[in-house]
Amino acid sequence: MGCSYDERNSRTARMIGADGLARLARSRVAVFGLGGVGSACAESLVRGGVGGFLFVDKDDVEPSNLNRQAVAFLSTMGRPKAEVMRAMARDINPDVQVDALREFVNAGNIDELLGSFPKPDFIVDAFDTLSVKAELMQYAARNGIRIVSAMGGANKTDPTMLRFADLADTSICPLCREMRKIARDRGIEGVTVLYSPEAPMKVAAKEGAERHEKTELGTLSFFPPTMGLMIAGYVIRELLDL
Repeated sequence: MGCSYDERNSRTARMIGADGLARLARSRVAVFGLGGVGSACAESLVRGGVGGFLFVDKDDVEPSNLNRQAVAFLSTMGRPKAEVMRAMARDINPDVQVDALREFVNAGNIDELLGSFPKPDFIVDAFDTLSVKAELMQYAARNGIRIVSAMGGANKTDPTMLRFADLADTSICPLCREMRKIARDRGIEGVTVLYSPEAPMKVAAKEGAERHEKTELGTLSFFPPTMGLMIAGYVIRELLDL
């Protein structure tokens, strides 16, 4: 069963009007990382009326994703997250324009990879890797693109403590601490992040696990998606100048 554009967007139109809907439909957002934060953010942006996307994630859906990721179902196991997210977006809005990229972004390929797609109005950084987060921040600065970056949500339990801030003004969050060091070294300034000053819960690493496996990092079903929804709200408000 299909539905019309007006039916699909009727509740949003009551809030922002036809001009606001048209503005979002003309906007393009690049979402980097489609895990618990990024997939929830992407879904909300599609439902909110954003008309163009680039989805970037190198990973496939796996069983451990089921507790928090919008792309994770038994029916999507083993499929590339970027492709699943593209299919979800089109199932919500058949008019949406979506590019999906199954790649790992790094200093050596970021300009070439992203240069082959239309320039986004906004970048959402939902990657976990610090070096990639820094590359995205610098890419956004070089190209005059607005960006918002998700900080650490692992081992945290209270979403009411989440807040937006300049990266330089963050505290307590271990990932923020490492990211501030990198930002100082690279001269990165003025980046808005979503973070929580909640002290992470102490979780023991799995016995025998290698350090790179990070088995001491856990996530609850509601925390990363809450971050994603908050970032989607931030992006939409910025796109609409609310």
